[in-house]
Amino acid sequence: MRKVLSFFRRHPVSSIIVILLLYVAIGALAPFAVPGQLSVDEKTFSKEDYYTEDPDALSADRAHIVEENQEALTQRIRMLELARKEVILSTFDFREDESTTDLSAAIYHAARRGVKVNILVDGMSGLLRMEGKPFFYALSSHPNIHIRIYNPVNPLRPWSINGRMHDKYVICDDQLLLLGGRNTFDYFLGNYPTDSRSYDREVLIYNTDFKNGCTNSVISQVKAYFQSIWESSYVKDFHDQESLSSQKSVQKKILLLEDRYKTLSDLYPECFQDYSYQEHTVPTQKTCLIFGPVTPYGKKPYVWNTLQCLMASAREKVILHTPYVVLDKEMSFGIKEISQNVSDFSMIINSVENGDNVIASSDYLLHKQQVLDTGAALYEFDGGQSSHGKSILIDDDLSLIGSYNLDMRSTYMDTELMLCVQSKELNQELLGYLNTYLAQSRRILDKNNYEMPKGMIPQTMPLPKQILYRILGPLLQPFRYVA
Repeated sequence: MRKVLSFFRRHPVSSIIVILLLYVAIGALAPFAVPGQLSVDEKTFSKEDYYTEDPDALSADRAHIVEENQEALTQRIRMLELARKEVILSTFDFREDESTTDLSAAIYHAARRGVKVNILVDGMSGLLRMEGKPFFYALSSHPNIHIRIYNPVNPLRPWSINGRMHDKYVICDDQLLLLGGRNTFDYFLGNYPTDSRSYDREVLIYNTDFKNGCTNSVISQVKAYFQSIWESSYVKDFHDQESLSSQKSVQKKILLLEDRYKTLSDLYPECFQDYSYQEHTVPTQKTCLIFGPVTPYGKKPYVWNTLQCLMASAREKVILHTPYVVLDKEMSFGIKEISQNVSDFSMIINSVENGDNVIASSDYLLHKQQVLDTGAALYEFDGGQSSHGKSILIDDDLSLIGSYNLDMRSTYMDTELMLCVQSKELNQELLGYLNTYLAQSRRILDKNNYEMPKGMIPQTMPLPKQILYRILGPLLQPFRYVA
């Protein structure tokens, strides 16, 4: 203690910096160290809320899975072009690049023709990707475009820093919804040249009754969820100042967006041609939104509890597709329960060679046996390009697609959404995509052995990366919940 006090006296400035750093680090991590748990009453579950036994039931919503990054971009541009009253964009990450410029050009043009645009972005992304960028000020300065930031980063309030908004969806009027795991930049959208890109998945919802509003559509549920965040005390305006448009740097970006819009019909002619959502979607019997608390603080695992119960109630088959897996004891118990109740239960994750999350991959290497002990048939996707999709296939008629990762952060920390769709046709569509992943995945037999599909050559991991993963795994165990 004397040595510490002596150091503080001899180095007062350094000491203050150390204290401040410790304050931020401990404040950011400690509030989430003990995960919230549901009481017995809070674990109530009724499958009828998500599933109907009526074979003749038909909802107002039709659905389609958006699997390819290029289609993800063109669907967004087409939706924005069709919008007449309102656009809602909620995204975890919003970066200035080529695909975002295309989208922003369509957004800016929609605003110019009178469409009200509300954009909601996670606080950490807002700080790192948007602050000080004239590109985003060009959007926020338009009177019909309103950008708000969820949980803006405040070092003086470190206990809220780790609470992130992980939702990703687009809504246009009462007619169209696109929801899934894609963030808003080139890594996930389009086919622009980039150092790397990720596979992902979304579900497109077309409300056939949109002329009468969205009361009978799942879009009404997503809109209500959006409003609960938009109007909360956890969000703040992002440079909502029309005067910014007078700045030369911002004017330059406005001209860029206007000029870019003029090229969109040449770049994506399909977005400006007649398109039948009726023909490109399949019918659904029931659609509903699964969501949890919207505060930036520690959360009880409402989303995970619902997903676990739905999987455990399957008649015979479950395929869980997630980028990575980080389980605590409660989640492991839940996976074991599914394995015991469902005869055909498979889990697809990225191999550590294939994944793009260093912390989650290093944790998985340390806990692989724990995952195998759950009883799920474990497959590691090794296709050379990281998969970011989050989906669950249940039996032959239920599909869940959204933002939830099978990890502790999605379970206890972030806001998360999963769209539950009862439809045999959509289920078959999802099954086809999941089988494509399985064809490029190795079946894990035990901690050290696996079975490869015929003709498939496994990726190799450079020695420095192997060493890094082996060091990080044990080192980060006290903080594995933030992976």
